[in-house]
Amino acid sequence: MKSDLFAAENLAQQASVPGMSLQNAKSVKYTVNGEMHARQGSMVAFRGNLQFERKGQGLGGMLKRAVTGEGLALMAVRGQGEAWFAHEAQNCFIVDIEPGDALTVNGRNVLCFDATLSYEIKTVKGAGMTGGGLFNSVFTGHGKLALICDGNPIVIPVSTNQPVYADTDAVVGWSAQLNTSLHRSQSVGSMIRGGSGEAVQLKLEGEGFVVVRPSELVPKAE
Repeated sequence: MKSDLFAAENLAQQASVPGMSLQNAKSVKYTVNGEMHARQGSMVAFRGNLQFERKGQGLGGMLKRAVTGEGLALMAVRGQGEAWFAHEAQNCFIVDIEPGDALTVNGRNVLCFDATLSYEIKTVKGAGMTGGGLFNSVFTGHGKLALICDGNPIVIPVSTNQPVYADTDAVVGWSAQLNTSLHRSQSVGSMIRGGSGEAVQLKLEGEGFVVVRPSELVPKAE
């Protein structure tokens, strides 16, 4: 049988070492030897001896989504084998987190991660006035984290003398050491007349970076 479908870039290769790698721009391959964590429902294929177990719905079993405060459920994958993860054909990126690093991530952008990473749900400082609060997850430790993004992300440096203002619906994540607050860029008069659609943004100050997606659409319900 012949087809471009069987081109080398589409074929799954046997992994040489355990852990996470990009299968292609839209999916992540994870060679499991023990345990790893992923968003529920994101596994698209696997081979080997693996078990998929829903993590409890306490704080340790979900990641908070920004703005709505809703939870993103996680699952634990245990055993020996290979699994492939993806979500709605969104673009995938792998972040290597090293000791001393701290990355704040919107739960909706998490695909999977090493069990060696720690995550803590925190209220975004200065953003308590939004409906339900603004919650994100801070990842620390040592390991790899796979993120998904609807489109190609924009990574914007933040410096002490040049803060960045990001739409809360577009934020993927940022350096955890940045200071955050809400910023109103629309006058009361403009809001009364119908508004510009850009009423409130997340203001980030300090030294680091912020990652945004090229879309302000409200994400689909999980």
